[in-house]
Amino acid sequence: MTAWYRFLLAAALVAGTSTSVQAGPMGFKDSTMAMGDFSPGWREAWVNHAVTARDAFGVGGVYMRSDDRRLTREFAELTYTRLAHRINGEHSQANFWFVGGAGQLKGNDFGGSKTMLAPGVSADYETTRVYVSGSVRLYRAPGIRHDFASVRTGFSFYETDYDEMQPWLILEARRMRGLSEKTEITPMLRFIHNRYFVEVGINNMKQGRFNFMYIF
Repeated sequence: MTAWYRFLLAAALVAGTSTSVQAGPMGFKDSTMAMGDFSPGWREAWVNHAVTARDAFGVGGVYMRSDDRRLTREFAELTYTRLAHRINGEHSQANFWFVGGAGQLKGNDFGGSKTMLAPGVSADYETTRVYVSGSVRLYRAPGIRHDFASVRTGFSFYETDYDEMQPWLILEARRMRGLSEKTEITPMLRFIHNRYFVEVGINNMKQGRFNFMYIF
């Protein structure tokens, strides 16, 4: 793991004043959110700060590897996240997000670096017992198209109080163009608290997966 990812992971684990975990890629106004997603072929970490209730700016890093291990990519980006629309129900919430990134891409099959743009959208719906989400992100640089798509669904095992940890079962399917010809399917256990969650699982290629989110 490069120094870039070690820095982001360390920043994510910094403790501070926190409130409840919210769905989506940003927290409440004036909060800082850190997230990480780690597996052998995909490692991502980033931190952002919400300047308004709907806008956040941050930094991130992504490591990508092809299934045959011949191609690798490292993408360091500045990010902008926008909560485009939210629908609040009596016991549910639905959100539509825009996430954009821009930065420098390095790879083992070309020299130097390339400028990469990475716009994307995601949507989610959740109650205290059910969760569904989908996302698409386009990683584009000259001569490179690594488009990414994922869908998730899951349920909690039982109701808990606000300040108690709640276990969930999450199932995710995802795929990235140009680096994999397979659809990765991963069942994961999620443990969510009022200020963080962690997820652990093993995908259909027998690879481990670890995710986390923390708001402070």
